[in-house]
Amino acid sequence: MAYRTIIFDFDGTLADTLEESRRIYNELAEGMGLRQVSAEQLPGLRHFSLRELLSHLDIPKRRVPGLIARGTTLMRANIMQLPLIEGIGEVLPILRSRCDSFGILTSNAPTNVDLFLRAHGLREHFDFISSTSKLTGKAKHLRAIRKTFSLESDEMLYVGDEIRDLKASRKAGIPVAAVTWGFNSTEALAAENPTHLISQPEELLQLHS
Repeated sequence: MAYRTIIFDFDGTLADTLEESRRIYNELAEGMGLRQVSAEQLPGLRHFSLRELLSHLDIPKRRVPGLIARGTTLMRANIMQLPLIEGIGEVLPILRSRCDSFGILTSNAPTNVDLFLRAHGLREHFDFISSTSKLTGKAKHLRAIRKTFSLESDEMLYVGDEIRDLKASRKAGIPVAAVTWGFNSTEALAAENPTHLISQPEELLQLHS
């Protein structure tokens, strides 16, 4: 297997932002009259698709872009103090040396991602950071990236931690590696039949040896 370009999701895949995201969401939810999320609820929510999650929390779709925009702005204050996913920092330089290009496609703000990567000494490994304010808009961006780099479908890989990442990859017609250390559970990810199911960062190296 020889993926020329590997694209990563950010939150939950490279950055351990789950607890910070929950804290920020609760802060916004309080002012918007939305249902809050306790730490004890998170394991159960990990089995939900995006649609199921929004329904469970009674969040209208029209409010999602505003939540993302306000949430990413609030996250900027602490982004440089947030931790990397354990083990991913050692894997990325090795994997990058085996590929033509590395990128990030995220719903977070590019400025946040840039600050985080620089804080952890990893910015030099990534050729670009792409962002979408739509939670379901990644497929379009993945197709555009593939066209930009003149890649065949099987030469590009997306790495993500959520069901929506897998669906976007499938819609874009490219392989996807689902990592189990992020938001969605192993069971929920496996049910989507990803190209690869990854439980430890070092397993990513087996995809491109």
